[in-house]
Amino acid sequence: MKKTAKCLMVLTAIYLLMTMTADKVLAATTVKAANPPANFKHQYATVNGVKIHYVIGGKGAPLLLVHGFGQNWYMWNRLLPELSKHFTVIAPDLRGVGESSKPAGGYDKKTMAKDMHELMKKLGYSSINLAGHDIGLMVAYAYAAQFPGEVKKLALMDALLPGVEPVWSQVKAGAWWFGFFGMPNSGEIVSGKAGLFLTSFWPLVGYVKNPFTVAEKNEFIRAYSVTGATTGAFHWFGAFPQDAKDNVELMKTKLPMPLLAMGSQHFAAPFLASHSKLVATNVKESIIKDSGHWIVQEQTAQTLKGLLDFFK
Repeated sequence: MKKTAKCLMVLTAIYLLMTMTADKVLAATTVKAANPPANFKHQYATVNGVKIHYVIGGKGAPLLLVHGFGQNWYMWNRLLPELSKHFTVIAPDLRGVGESSKPAGGYDKKTMAKDMHELMKKLGYSSINLAGHDIGLMVAYAYAAQFPGEVKKLALMDALLPGVEPVWSQVKAGAWWFGFFGMPNSGEIVSGKAGLFLTSFWPLVGYVKNPFTVAEKNEFIRAYSVTGATTGAFHWFGAFPQDAKDNVELMKTKLPMPLLAMGSQHFAAPFLASHSKLVATNVKESIIKDSGHWIVQEQTAQTLKGLLDFFK
């Protein structure tokens, strides 16, 4: 009996060690929020009823960079030094993650785009360049479609638009995570396990092995370990049915500004340019070779060159 009890204690200890998540390890070492390059600063603004955290720096015309799922503003960090030589760069955290608010609602992309638009207005910008990756692509499109006269150029990076067929149904059928993330309680299921979840998820849509630095992993895990962040980020996916309805209406008027469809060779490149031509009149294609979904980290130089060539 004693031997059985001892075995159970050992097995329990092993189980606890095995299930210790990366975010718990990070918490134990008190990882601090990442900082941008020296010529950037952290700022906060209350816009559209929510607090938005962003970093800002550089000089020149405004360039708004909108991150996607599994990352936060820090996804752009490698690009900021060079981009800031040519633009005033603003990189926010979307509502739902990191240091931005995590309200109960407002995760449809039209509303999230209004967060960004009001932030730009508060900063005094009435005309901007705009780039979005992943969920940020959807927000960037909703921004440009609602305020077309205020976007000079638009870059859509390695994702797709809900409701724009046939690609939407084709990709959604194979992306099982769209369904899981969109379930009402999935964020609570993953809460407290952001590190374990993200380190398992990132390789699913990547191509280059281990493209993130330790600092990037730590920052992304930290941002999604903030209370309410997994629920907020999963609400981005829960809003896809509404986004699909909205986009069917928005696409009736095609975007007039130059649009860069930047897709990775091993994910969005096969469809993104033709997909974008359904919603815009002036589309240029950029294929990031030897890359999966995390193009900024997997092929940093190619991505930077593509953005500079387009926006400059």
